[in-house]
Amino acid sequence: VPVNVVFEKSRKFQEFLKSVVFYVLSGLYLNYIRIMSAIQSKQRACRWILRHQHKLKQAIRACSLQVKEAPNCDAMPAEEADSECTFRYDDLTTKLADPGRLRAKPEVSDLKFGHFFSDHMLKIQYHRKLGGWQKPVITPFENLSIHPAARVLHYAIQLFEGTKVYRGADGKLRWFRPDLNMIRMNRSAEMIGLPTFIGTELIKCIKRLVQIDQEWVPHSEQASLYIRPSMIGIDGTLGVAQSESALLYAILCPVGPYWAAGEEDSVSLLADPRYARAWPGGCGSSKLGSNYGPTIRVQSYANKRGLQQVLWLYGPQHYVTEVGTMNIFMVYLDDNGEKVLVTPPLNELILPGVVRHSILELARLWKECRVEERMFTMAELLKYQRSGRLLEFFGAGTACIVTPVTSIEYMGESIRIPSKDHPNPMYQKLRDYLAAIQYGHIEHPWCIVID
Repeated sequence: VPVNVVFEKSRKFQEFLKSVVFYVLSGLYLNYIRIMSAIQSKQRACRWILRHQHKLKQAIRACSLQVKEAPNCDAMPAEEADSECTFRYDDLTTKLADPGRLRAKPEVSDLKFGHFFSDHMLKIQYHRKLGGWQKPVITPFENLSIHPAARVLHYAIQLFEGTKVYRGADGKLRWFRPDLNMIRMNRSAEMIGLPTFIGTELIKCIKRLVQIDQEWVPHSEQASLYIRPSMIGIDGTLGVAQSESALLYAILCPVGPYWAAGEEDSVSLLADPRYARAWPGGCGSSKLGSNYGPTIRVQSYANKRGLQQVLWLYGPQHYVTEVGTMNIFMVYLDDNGEKVLVTPPLNELILPGVVRHSILELARLWKECRVEERMFTMAELLKYQRSGRLLEFFGAGTACIVTPVTSIEYMGESIRIPSKDHPNPMYQKLRDYLAAIQYGHIEHPWCIVID
């Protein structure tokens, strides 16, 4: 082959190799540019996501829930609210605790009020921006996780209820008048700016919770299962305003007698007019935690004086209102010798107690005395006591049922109350009859039987 031909072919081969190398290097460079651009784009995207992650989470959740515009539930009574203004029992889901996490039940003799809790709890979230009430869920008993700025922690946006389930002599579980608790709970919610709901739906949800933890209902007529539904404002923002997010939850605890051993048959009270629990225009008629916290100082003062509870007075006339954990009743003989049962009327000073309501119904049904709902003063009580016409003075509440008062310390004087000195006192008849209803000795429509 001629040399010039070989040289020409060699030159073309070199050019071919150069072209190959150029294209390879060009491709690698372009890929490098694309990769770096992609990385920078991803970095920008990540930075954007981090800046907007809260809005994205809310949008994703809203889409998954198919949220509609939140209805105006505030202008609607709870009993008339539609499905968008309340949660529904039909949406309830349940997550049971692992068998290894179930706790041993305490002995009845070891029960103290509010010291032991069952294995499960009910939780229901409310978020106005997500359409209102979310689906209820029963979960293993657990601690709550809330924002440090939650309104419940800073402004006491909170309410609670107390109701009981009893194991009857026939083994059936009976829940005493929960409908009244639901009415009062909704009133408390309206008072403090928390969302309302349909009471029957919460009753069904709690009923299911009790069915799951039914073995926590004590097998004794000296004990019961106390149910504590609560609602708290959980908005993670500071500022005194109505809550747009809330958590309703219910926990269960087996309880024995409210009073310590030896104290359940009677209590002594401190009545000091220097202290007031509630006042007109306030929220004393609602079951709010803010009504109870400020009373602890006076309660401690009474305990140091050997007294169990505080009898709260109001105004310069020293009107009798209620005891810290009880509504109050007085039984006396009027000027004509007729027996009278009197209790303060429901107003802004008085909590509408479930047991109070039941006692008034029974007393009016029995017609053994005249029943009055009116204000009365310590001066009136002293007049009847000194003339021998004061027969009984007793308190009533879900926790303590019916408890007689044997003495009141008032204005430096110890006033002896003859509540237990009479045969067949009214407080005893009321307490026994209510217990007979609660434990199933008397079948009564006031109790809901839980299968």
